[in-house]
Amino acid sequence: MGTVYKETFTKPLPAGAKIIVRKGKHLAEWKDAKGKTRTAPLTAAGDRIAVEAGTYTAKYRDGSGIVRKVTTGCRDKTAAESVLADLERRAVRVKGKILTAAEDRMIDHQETPLADHLEAYLVHLKAKGDSDVHLGDTRRLATRIISECAFARLADVRRESVESWLVQRAAEGMAARTRNSYLQAVRGLCNWCIETGRLAVNPLARIAKADETADRRRTRRALNEAELRRLLDVAYHRPLAEYGRLTVRKPKDQAKRKRDTWKMLPLTADELDAATDRARARLAKNPKLIAEMESLGRERALIYKTLVLTGLRKGELASLTVGQVVLDADTPYLVLDAADEKNRQGSTIPLRADLAADLRRWLADRAKAAQDATRGPMGHALRLPTAGPMLPTDTLVFAVPHGLVKILDRDLVTAGIARRVELASGKWGIDKRDERGRTVDVHALRHTFGTLLSKGGVAPRTAQAAMRHSTIDLTMNVYTDPKLLDVAGAVESLPALPIVAEDGQCDSARIAASATGTGNSIPSPLVPVLVPTTGKPCILGSILDKVTAEAEKPRATDGVAASACLLKRKDPLTTTVNGPCVRGRRESNPQPPDRQSGTLTN
Repeated sequence: MGTVYKETFTKPLPAGAKIIVRKGKHLAEWKDAKGKTRTAPLTAAGDRIAVEAGTYTAKYRDGSGIVRKVTTGCRDKTAAESVLADLERRAVRVKGKILTAAEDRMIDHQETPLADHLEAYLVHLKAKGDSDVHLGDTRRLATRIISECAFARLADVRRESVESWLVQRAAEGMAARTRNSYLQAVRGLCNWCIETGRLAVNPLARIAKADETADRRRTRRALNEAELRRLLDVAYHRPLAEYGRLTVRKPKDQAKRKRDTWKMLPLTADELDAATDRARARLAKNPKLIAEMESLGRERALIYKTLVLTGLRKGELASLTVGQVVLDADTPYLVLDAADEKNRQGSTIPLRADLAADLRRWLADRAKAAQDATRGPMGHALRLPTAGPMLPTDTLVFAVPHGLVKILDRDLVTAGIARRVELASGKWGIDKRDERGRTVDVHALRHTFGTLLSKGGVAPRTAQAAMRHSTIDLTMNVYTDPKLLDVAGAVESLPALPIVAEDGQCDSARIAASATGTGNSIPSPLVPVLVPTTGKPCILGSILDKVTAEAEKPRATDGVAASACLLKRKDPLTTTVNGPCVRGRRESNPQPPDRQSGTLTN
């Protein structure tokens, strides 16, 4: 038979308490925050007070024969005894095989605050290895929908409430993908509750996801080769050129303060050379600042180039250390740790020779600068490495800024890829959308990587491996911009199908004669020259440049020979990032860039 009682626990003596004796018992007497006199018995040691809980606790033996203590939450003893009776009835049902022990525990979880379940779920995600960013997003999304749907306990979760909340958010203009993120956060919590025996079924399992395809708010596009060259050029020189911007006098109606009479003109690609020269003249007495801005521009251009030529995500690039860059192998490569990769598998990413050379020079220059910084007052190095200057293996390759998106926006405007627009609020914004409504951001450089692979004739399965995608559909349909593919060149590469031959004989007659052995044997015009590399008819896996095809004149008759012909082509990625600049005095140069050469390799 169970019982109900109030638990007692000890607390330190309150401030200002005095010891009194009443009826032979030692008590502590003090005044609380409201000025009311309080008393409590002392413990045997006399240094703490014994305090009785305000609610009753039920003590009983469950269906498995284990003694349990359950807080009833009741201040009234009769109400607490009612809770105890319910617990004992459940114990009897478990003992009689009417309920299982798991079902009995599931009933207890229904009354647990939902916030406690969420915290336990986040601990599970962290133990699984999810990133801190994912944990923070899950907490934020789940907390909002739980709060606004007024779900206090697990038993309060209702499908109707969540569907109503989603409909309201859709009416407010929330995008389909954002609504699905909220739904997935709370649905994942419910699925975990099923796995841990806290729920029998997921009440949100049958809520349909919103159609993200029909409600896409942001569609990324790939940059073409000319845009990439301009972007790298601007990224390299803009940090220094910012100090050489021209100023003009403001109209009187725009001056908000007494001395606010001048404003700086925005940079453009055409003014970049002149602005850089003015900056050098203005900062002639500060060569250290000039060197810092040149190094910053070099690093920024190299960040963009690495993103385009490796397909790394921003967070993955930011996590790379010197120890993960292997440049002395026959094929240089990067080692991406599983903890830093999106799919948590880890990858080895090969590097192009020109990118590896850029990284080698970048790390060598940084090591030399670090060594120079450690020199003593007499010019002697405090610590000299045994085999030339080297950076510690845990040093980050790039200092990727958190505001890289905004930095890229300014570079896009200067390069003429985006434009500044005046908003309704009177402030200035940036319009990065093209004629199809597609936009450019940092992740669009990964789209550019996938598109250039397809444009270069890389087999879809190889492109999928390079992009580290789980499905080939994601590589071909999401990360490939069809606008940049040479569809016209692909059509021109199809075989000629003349209705009447030049000699006047019907083509079908010649084929029939060839079949009977009475005429010259000719290949069937229905067999295409190119062998498709994918089963999807809407995707052109191998596309020959019309000019290159005319110069090389491949004569492939089977899939292996056709692939060999394609491998002989020059990789268009080389001209993408290393091609000559069309502006002014900037020419291609394999050496480290300086102000005179202005090469875009960095």
